[in-house]
Amino acid sequence: MQWIIRFPGFVSATMVMIVVVPCLQSFHPAEAIRSSHTHIDGPIRLPGGHNPGSVSSFRRASTFRNAAGCEPKKGSGSGNVCDPSLVHVAITLDFEYLRGSIAAVHSILQHSSCPESIFFHFLVSDTGLKTLVGSTFPELKFKVYYFEPEIVRKLISTSVRQALEQPLNYARNYLADILEACVGRVIYLDSDLVVVDDVSKLWNTSLGEKTIGAPEYCHANFTKYFTAGFWSNSQYSSIFQDRNPKPCYFNTGVMVIDLGKWRHSGYTKRIERWMEIQKNHRIYELGSLPPFLLVFAGDVAPIDHGWNQHGLGGDNVKGSCRDLHPGPVSLLHWSGSGKPWLRLDSKHPCPLDALWAPYDLYGY
Repeated sequence: MQWIIRFPGFVSATMVMIVVVPCLQSFHPAEAIRSSHTHIDGPIRLPGGHNPGSVSSFRRASTFRNAAGCEPKKGSGSGNVCDPSLVHVAITLDFEYLRGSIAAVHSILQHSSCPESIFFHFLVSDTGLKTLVGSTFPELKFKVYYFEPEIVRKLISTSVRQALEQPLNYARNYLADILEACVGRVIYLDSDLVVVDDVSKLWNTSLGEKTIGAPEYCHANFTKYFTAGFWSNSQYSSIFQDRNPKPCYFNTGVMVIDLGKWRHSGYTKRIERWMEIQKNHRIYELGSLPPFLLVFAGDVAPIDHGWNQHGLGGDNVKGSCRDLHPGPVSLLHWSGSGKPWLRLDSKHPCPLDALWAPYDLYGY
């Protein structure tokens, strides 16, 4: 199911719900063989004595089954990770963004024709979250990978937002090393988004000879992602001279990655090298994005913009609400400082936050 939604200007949340609810009630081809309600078996408490504030309990999700025509399922659990019929999705899990990650998984399952054929790879800094995921999605195929913060901590420089400095934000750089060697392709997704289309369409995107695929935005001012010192240093800025087509901005929150090509070309080391330069010479202000631009911009397989309707969280201005970009919508991304669960809880949501709410499993 692909949504085509346009909202002229900032309409009220009430008007958004009037427009959206019929879409949410349109059954996906696989929906007829699924339970149509979320089952509540009591709250799932976070382990380990943490105090994550508003993300303390989650409802158990519905059971999602494959539609006719899907590959026969071959069991569950991490032992099946090398099954070539699987769609691999990687997402980070931490306490601050846990509510968003759970909603993202829920949205993927709800809109997939073959949900039992999706394998989730969760990158965590606290292994206790494995229990919570298994309780919320009892039949989910998944594996949890502990990401050691010290691997990257010394490479991280200060950013415009403290949230961008968290080590787990950089775990995507190491997917080729962390995931099993038999996993040749993965979809990496941020925790502040929901998918409203069949994720297999994104999975089947052709990358051609490229290592990564992502929606590109060539109208963006590419120069602003780097400092004046970067552009005045020919040794650094010349990195883009031979890129064809010209380098364009892309958001690293939605990427399809050919892990085989990544491993062969040693891209993790290339990214780390730019992070080392940043520590000494301050060539950018944002967190994990600029190193990806330095390595891949101009060498990206383009993916339809509908797969990353980004910026819904505004920029760094609190309370900044955004409209959707024109065109189809397959994925809604609350990149920026405003997160829908926080704005909904505060009773001051942006209109488009109502599109995230149906996937939220927090609470009773």
